[in-house]
Amino acid sequence: MNAPSALQDWPKLGENVLPDTIALRRAIHAEPEVGLHCPKTTAKLKASLAGLPLEIHDSQSTTGFIAILRGGQAQAGDNGRTVLLRGDMDALPMTEETDLDFASTIPGAMHACGHDAHSAMLAGAARALCSRKDQLPGTIVFMFQPGEEGHHGARWMIEDGLLEVARPDAAFALHISPNAPGGVFVGREGPLLASTDTLIANIKGKGGHAAMPHDCIDPIPVACEIVTALQSFVARRIPVADPAVLTITQIHAGSSHNIIPDSVRLMGTLRTLSDSTREKARAAFRQIANDISAAHGCTAEINIDEGYPVTFCDPRATALMRELATSISGEKGWSPMPAPMMGGEDFSYVLREVPGAMAFVGVAAPDSDPKTNPPLHNTRMTIDESVMAKGIAMHCALAERFLERGFD
Repeated sequence: MNAPSALQDWPKLGENVLPDTIALRRAIHAEPEVGLHCPKTTAKLKASLAGLPLEIHDSQSTTGFIAILRGGQAQAGDNGRTVLLRGDMDALPMTEETDLDFASTIPGAMHACGHDAHSAMLAGAARALCSRKDQLPGTIVFMFQPGEEGHHGARWMIEDGLLEVARPDAAFALHISPNAPGGVFVGREGPLLASTDTLIANIKGKGGHAAMPHDCIDPIPVACEIVTALQSFVARRIPVADPAVLTITQIHAGSSHNIIPDSVRLMGTLRTLSDSTREKARAAFRQIANDISAAHGCTAEINIDEGYPVTFCDPRATALMRELATSISGEKGWSPMPAPMMGGEDFSYVLREVPGAMAFVGVAAPDSDPKTNPPLHNTRMTIDESVMAKGIAMHCALAERFLERGFD
């Protein structure tokens, strides 16, 4: 690749807007909102962008919005490229236990996945890039998205037509990691995160007295056999090079020690790294649940709640992030991820439409052990806020560098 752009001193850009970014992140952190509708968070973000040369377009299905910065009005001209940068804004339904001065004031809600930092960093990048508007040779779309935590927020915003307002040629996102050293970017090309499906099976038999099982059709051993068969399927039918995780996490049945119930409800999750394995595992779940139930005189009602697609990172976009990470954080600023993670991410909907990539940025404090820090989705998860300057710098670098030369 060519040498990094001289248009911006990217680390300095991040440092310049860091104080405002920290203040915004803390304000969002103190009032977390869950799901697709986060009006207080949206209001805080829009207030932080007030007065900037941005076009705001609201999502009709969510409280998300995009802010468009059109450059090329003076020195640079416009080469026709458009790049999208995304930050999510929703929190998790859990109670915070960090004892921070700005800890959640909302019972049962917490920013335990870093979305407060994601949206604040994106707003900081928007402010920094607006200061150089006339030198930008194209268009930047800042996507502020709620509903990432299982609510398909990105999909709703896409269905609202927001990708078509200024159709991007590339898309990028960052996700914080308290278990990676501060300022180190972590990523990989190809599958980064898994698809996520929820599996449900209602096994119906015939209830009765527990002392007379011969007069009943007991669904409990049938459910147990289904769980065992599913694990055998994964171990013997799924190739290790294209893996699946199929975990039954809930079994609901019965009301007393001496009553055989009429039915058992199984619930679980399916994670895969390819569409072919995803479809194969879905079909097997249906077949195994139905056939084992039928073999024992039961019936099965199957439901598969389709979750997020695989988060697939374009090799060209990942190479660009790797190059820029070393420009921002030094020679060791990029750490290749040896294997995908089986968690899910709804930025996958954007990457299904537009080539791009996502990477993690380490936010472990210098005096901490990243390996033992409370992880994402933990009630005690915290971040080193100073590292947000590097996240802002990466957003700015990705936007400027792609607008200048694309993936070349």
